[in-house]
Amino acid sequence: MKPVCVLGNGQLGRMLRQAGEPLGIAVYPIGLNAEPESVPYQSSIITAEIERWPETDLTRELAHHSTFINRDIFPQLADRLPQKQLLDSLELATAPWKVLADPNQWPQLFNELGDFIIVKRRTGGYDGRGQWRIRPGDDAELPPEIYGECIVEQGIPFSGEVSLVGARNAQGKSVFYPLTHNLHQEGILRTSVALPNSHHQLQQQAEKMLSIIMDHLNYIGVMAMECFIVGNDLLINELAPRVHNSGHWTQNGASISQFELHLRAILDLPMPQPEILAPSVMVNLIGTEINPEWLSLPLVRLHWYDKEVRSMRKVGHLNLVHSDRDILRAALQTLSSLLPEEYQTGLKWAQDKLN
Repeated sequence: MKPVCVLGNGQLGRMLRQAGEPLGIAVYPIGLNAEPESVPYQSSIITAEIERWPETDLTRELAHHSTFINRDIFPQLADRLPQKQLLDSLELATAPWKVLADPNQWPQLFNELGDFIIVKRRTGGYDGRGQWRIRPGDDAELPPEIYGECIVEQGIPFSGEVSLVGARNAQGKSVFYPLTHNLHQEGILRTSVALPNSHHQLQQQAEKMLSIIMDHLNYIGVMAMECFIVGNDLLINELAPRVHNSGHWTQNGASISQFELHLRAILDLPMPQPEILAPSVMVNLIGTEINPEWLSLPLVRLHWYDKEVRSMRKVGHLNLVHSDRDILRAALQTLSSLLPEEYQTGLKWAQDKLN
């Protein structure tokens, strides 16, 4: 099988490499400053773990390579302005939005979008960075350099956040995982819960929306779509053209993980619908030192990224899977005593989702 080069060598590239090993697929996560001659890209399929990257000798070389899957799609989805324009052109529901170009716009923006507005940098700004929640009077606190670099969205009073992870191959076949329920705190994903065979109407709606997007783009590989639940409908928040944090539960809760599914899609290998084994919970480990005591719990599967531990940095995750929700809830309760205070809200939320 052809080897795969992954642009970016963070945890997503690491987990793609791990997923390739049992299949005999050599996966090479590559740092952005690597020397092009040291990378076997000429004989490889090229993918990426990130939406955007700085211009380096390597990225200049790869940007024009014929085997770089989705190379022309990344710029469109890495920038929130063309991403929003895409959703509007496809008539897919998303929060009302405007381009933020000038401080003098604020009276009109509050008039059109309401008194609660989200400001987002067009590029970057993930995990709670580069975003501001603004009410009348707060706009004076915004850094002046953001004007011309941001969009603004109407603040949506949603009842929940979900994401759909799906994959599409070159023949246009798509498969999807169940909707994943997500809890964010300070803009960063803390906990995810995936329940097989639930929310049939929302699942159908989400699959239709993501299918429209992937088919329109002729996209190949895994894509994630984050949504708000508003009443009985979904509103698209953002798209990620890659494997996604909210899909990490699939490593232990599905017959084919999102990482393996991405490799199957880009290498044109068989891509059956993954079987979902049982209810699953994923807990992000953020700025927390590794604790061997987690391994004393039989349901806990630790995925450690081997990164330097820093405040608010994702350094690993825990997956817990069991067909009996009571047993899964009990495991989360026991786990709560082994994690710091900032995890308790997410663990309680996950237990409630399993009711």
